[in-house]
Amino acid sequence: MRASQDQLIRPGGRRRVFAAGLLAVALAFTSACTDGDGGKPSSWQGGSESPAPKAAATISEPATDAKDVPASTGITFTTKDAVETAVELKDAAGKAVEGSVSADGKTWLPAGALEYGTSYTATVTATGDDGRPATATSTFTTMAKPGNQVRVSSFLGDNQVVGVGMPLIVKFSRAIPEDYRDDVQRRMTVTSTPAQEGIWHWVSPTEIRYRPKQFWKADSKVSYRVQAGGLPMGDGWYGRADLTVDIKIGAAVVMTVDNKTKRMTVTRNGSVVKTIPVSLGKKSTPSSSGTMVVIEKLRKTVFDTMEELGPEEGYRTKIDFAQRLTWGGEFIHAAPWSEGQQGTTNVSHGCVNVSMANGDWLFKNTRVGDPITVKGTERKLQNGNGWTDWNMSWDEYVKGSALPYEPPADPDTSPTPDAGTPTPTPTA
Repeated sequence: MRASQDQLIRPGGRRRVFAAGLLAVALAFTSACTDGDGGKPSSWQGGSESPAPKAAATISEPATDAKDVPASTGITFTTKDAVETAVELKDAAGKAVEGSVSADGKTWLPAGALEYGTSYTATVTATGDDGRPATATSTFTTMAKPGNQVRVSSFLGDNQVVGVGMPLIVKFSRAIPEDYRDDVQRRMTVTSTPAQEGIWHWVSPTEIRYRPKQFWKADSKVSYRVQAGGLPMGDGWYGRADLTVDIKIGAAVVMTVDNKTKRMTVTRNGSVVKTIPVSLGKKSTPSSSGTMVVIEKLRKTVFDTMEELGPEEGYRTKIDFAQRLTWGGEFIHAAPWSEGQQGTTNVSHGCVNVSMANGDWLFKNTRVGDPITVKGTERKLQNGNGWTDWNMSWDEYVKGSALPYEPPADPDTSPTPDAGTPTPTPTA
């Protein structure tokens, strides 16, 4: 700041003026001293300019002074010769925004959607092995709140305990165009304890699921997040809000049904705990062979096929201990009328019939998401008829991802219906 006249006439100011005069004389003296090469000034000891930092940083997105930036924006940056990189985002009031660098180390993502219509400044600092920092900054303004917003929902809720075959299911209130699915998937993360390899799979334009490479490990903790707030989702639509869900995986209860023996084997954490006689679908209405999971559990219900099959073949029957396996109407359920055939003959309309006692035991010892594999019947399970994520090989499942699959560096390969879904007519 330039000194005023009042400052210069104060006693303290006199000393400053005098010091400045001495400095001027000294500068005049040094400028007259040259070396012998025709006037090149000599350098003072230690007075050379500081060398430029070895590291460098640039911010490519958002560009500085950019307007109408989506509230979901990340900070895309590059660094060169950096041994340490720090990213900081602050609003106009200087309040820092929480966030973290993505797995590829190229983008910093905020922990939540940014405020609409707000100015932010991003700073990337790269430090090289010389200890000198280099910085890049970008100031931008987010867009106004959009009118077209896509709602994101999860089938599962916080603290729910599910079986080891449970896929993570996320739905969108509007179809996501193919060109945007990779961007959406980049904002979807799954964290499990212990860590387990897995991938997202698009079932339809409005639904995406996640499963590990093998069944979830018993007693795992799983958290999944969709950073959808303000995220462009095509045709002028944007994600309404972020979504985070924390669940738990229960014991590894796995059911296997063999049509040849007419028996169900139930294991818990790898040990056989029960063998149950069953009756499967008769030849005209066979049960599906494949791997399914329990979709819902109904202590008491009514199977009504009168409208579908008519009065001659249709029936209306009270059912106990029903566990849905397919949207087409295949269940595990108690069937006291077929107890005489269970273990020897198939007489059902496609369901897995068990006795009242065994139906009660299964109902008490299973959860939604527990897997069941049926083997050796005349009909193969159709993918999409229920949560058939485990009916596909891992290679097939990976093909449903909008992003290239990248195996972890050290993969751990140890084993491990919503309101909008129509309910088909059940079979017995």
